[in-house]
Amino acid sequence: MSFELPALPYAKDALAPHISAETLEYHYGKHHQAYVTNLNNLIKGSPFEGKTLEAIVKESDGGIFNNAAQVWNHTFYWHCLAPNAGGEPTGEVLTALNNAFGSVEAFKKTVHRSGDQKLRLRLDLACEERRRQPGYRLYV
Repeated sequence: MSFELPALPYAKDALAPHISAETLEYHYGKHHQAYVTNLNNLIKGSPFEGKTLEAIVKESDGGIFNNAAQVWNHTFYWHCLAPNAGGEPTGEVLTALNNAFGSVEAFKKTVHRSGDQKLRLRLDLACEERRRQPGYRLYV
């Protein structure tokens, strides 16, 4: 199975003025596409060929992991955005942030403070199952 760049859930100009169509095209059409292309090239003929993206993220390392994780992260990111949306979290998300960080503000500060470790933080947040394994550390 080879992976394809998933369609955006909105028009490329739908997030303006916060994210311009040009910026979205660059990050979606170039960066995200490059990760998809690289992943397909790296898994061809490997034990990961034919596996789901989630399985590859969980089971791989090195370049395969990096590209698979970036495909997953970018896809997740695009689906976290929506035109005319925003505001403070509610419901289960609010409860989870309060339980994990003490408050939404504390969460925001943690994310900002970890700017030089953005990829690692996103991967740790995405790999919930790995956090339950002995010896696993969250780098913040």
